Amino acid sequence: MPREIVNLQIGQAGNQVGEAFWGQILKEHGLDDSGAYIGSDPQQVERAHVYFNEITSGSGIKYVPRSVQIDLEGGVCNRIKSGPLGQLFRPDTFIHAEGGAGNNWAKGHYTDGAEMIDGILEVLRHQVEGCDSFQGYQILHSLGGGTGAGLGSLLLAKLREETPDCMVSTFSVFPSPKVSDTVVEPYNTLLSVHQLIDNSDLTVCIDNEALYDTAVRISGNKSPEFTHLNELIAQIMAGVSTSLRFPGQLNGDLRKISLNLIPFPRLHFLAPSYSPLVTSGSRAFQSPNVSELTTSLFEKKNVFVAVDPRHGRYLTAATIFRGAVSSHEVDNAVQQLQQKNSTAFVEWIPDNISVTICSVPPVGQKLAGTCLANTTAIQELFQRSHSQYAAMFKRRAFMHWYTGEGMDIMEFTEAESNVLDLVAEYQQYQEAGLEEEEYAEEYSQSGYAHDVEYAESAAFEGQSFVEGSVVHGSEHE
Repeated sequence: MPREIVNLQIGQAGNQVGEAFWGQILKEHGLDDSGAYIGSDPQQVERAHVYFNEITSGSGIKYVPRSVQIDLEGGVCNRIKSGPLGQLFRPDTFIHAEGGAGNNWAKGHYTDGAEMIDGILEVLRHQVEGCDSFQGYQILHSLGGGTGAGLGSLLLAKLREETPDCMVSTFSVFPSPKVSDTVVEPYNTLLSVHQLIDNSDLTVCIDNEALYDTAVRISGNKSPEFTHLNELIAQIMAGVSTSLRFPGQLNGDLRKISLNLIPFPRLHFLAPSYSPLVTSGSRAFQSPNVSELTTSLFEKKNVFVAVDPRHGRYLTAATIFRGAVSSHEVDNAVQQLQQKNSTAFVEWIPDNISVTICSVPPVGQKLAGTCLANTTAIQELFQRSHSQYAAMFKRRAFMHWYTGEGMDIMEFTEAESNVLDLVAEYQQYQEAGLEEEEYAEEYSQSGYAHDVEYAESAAFEGQSFVEGSVVHGSEHE
């Protein structure tokens, strides 16, 4: 039986990304804009229950997304209702106020957002009660604004409090100076990351700067619109959720993905990548093989976070292949990649790349791959956010807007301290293997090491001889 996920899209960015995501998976499951099945392959809807509720209406069977749309202003929710997907969602799953958060994290977290939280939890409870085998929550939000960051992190804390055993995964969009419209984004980002560290089980980091660069490279358009960026995020989300939505050779659920990717509870921030990244017009001229696809998933240009993986080391990674590929091909490609780039992977986690294979390719492509990497290079993202934050916080700029909503300055200090601790942890595990290698090399070069090694081996041989004779004697008796 498929295990169900409840989707929450919060704020303007969260709802716009959510709209692109639902548009993408409707095509993959052979559904039209109203949720009616128009496909021809039964495999398309075999596990559609992960994200959809199946209902019988007068016109036949309809698939309704298990999703809640939340905002502190009505604009985006009303636009979705009047748009092409207006007939897809249940009307009672749109929850919005009218005032807006005004890009103020404190407004979304403490005042206006806190007034809405009970109503949101009631709608969520109703969605979860309709599930047979509930798996967890998926949250879409950005960290730069007031609603997605402030109300999003408040909801995260409430979910952790009310359902501590359920998985909570987030797709969190980090701001960038290249695609920025708010001065106080660094404050909102750091305050949100502080909450994500403690309350999220798995956070897929998506960076506006990397999205912007990728969209420019693919389309050639120097100023891509947000719709292009949202489509790229939807591709990543569809790729990550493939093993949940379709049967395949090797499958996983949210808990399996987390178990294989997160060696330490605080280090759950993942860098996603996708390949091949080409325009729809160029797809007919592209035919990558499994080896090329695997290599490109670990290249900087295909990573959706503006960090350089070469500056860190991979703790773990999960690769998801879609299309007609054999597990033997994939295993060979992954093994070759690890052998060629052995220094890029920590040696104290053996076989640290997990593999998932699904035979259903994305719409319009024959073969595609998605990767979620837990790399220590992600600390660059937090360092960049912190340096912008520190420049303003040092002078207490814009602080009155936050304290006016009931926040204490100590909360800013705690958030900064928590994020710096996270960066230090990533750095510690990045250097752990290198220090051990240096120590082992020095140790092996010294004569003392040789003497100790000889003594230990001799002692071991003597011990095994004694044990062997005792066992032999007891058998003979």
